[in-house]
Amino acid sequence: MENSLRYARCEKLFGDDFSKLQSAKILILGVGGVGSFALDCLYRTGITNITIVDYDIFDETNQNRQIGSDAVGSVKVDHLKTLYPTVESINEKIDLEWIENFDFDKYDLILDAIDDIKAKVELIKRYHKKLISTTGSAKRIDPTKIEYVNIFKTYNDPFARKIRDELKKANFNKNFKVVFSSENPNCKDLGSFVGVTGSFGLTMCSITIKKLLSEM
Repeated sequence: MENSLRYARCEKLFGDDFSKLQSAKILILGVGGVGSFALDCLYRTGITNITIVDYDIFDETNQNRQIGSDAVGSVKVDHLKTLYPTVESINEKIDLEWIENFDFDKYDLILDAIDDIKAKVELIKRYHKKLISTTGSAKRIDPTKIEYVNIFKTYNDPFARKIRDELKKANFNKNFKVVFSSENPNCKDLGSFVGVTGSFGLTMCSITIKKLLSEM
């Protein structure tokens, strides 16, 4: 009864398609300012078969934008598992070697919220058909500037430019969409605002749900 009441309003919204969401298997790479909000959104919508991968530990600088960051000093994925008990947590660094050896096939969709250029580009090259990626969410204050567009149509984002350049070098020319902000960065250093970083994660969640409903 408890679970039925917990998701009752989601069931009203999605109708018979709600069972598709509950049966989905999702992988989230990076659970910081963007990925933690994607996780929370999916979990609250009834998608609870989720694997999260990150290698960081919460510190005080995370507290302005990351879910779970009050647990300063804790391993991120381990603490998030206490908040979202059904998730599988993997405390590992997402690099080229990890991507080479990890089994991605068992997941319906992969959410990429990492900031390592080489790893992100490799994920796009290999798994673009079921990958949802983000570009730069830091240094911005206006969530209404968030779009979901072809990576090669992004602008005002040095991080996205680096991704584009690497994909061009690899002769990648697919119509791969990314979550992106057209807003010019408002500072040079690591400034961030949860109104934007969190909105990036919520946008990833929304895209995930729409993809699951249309493809499953």
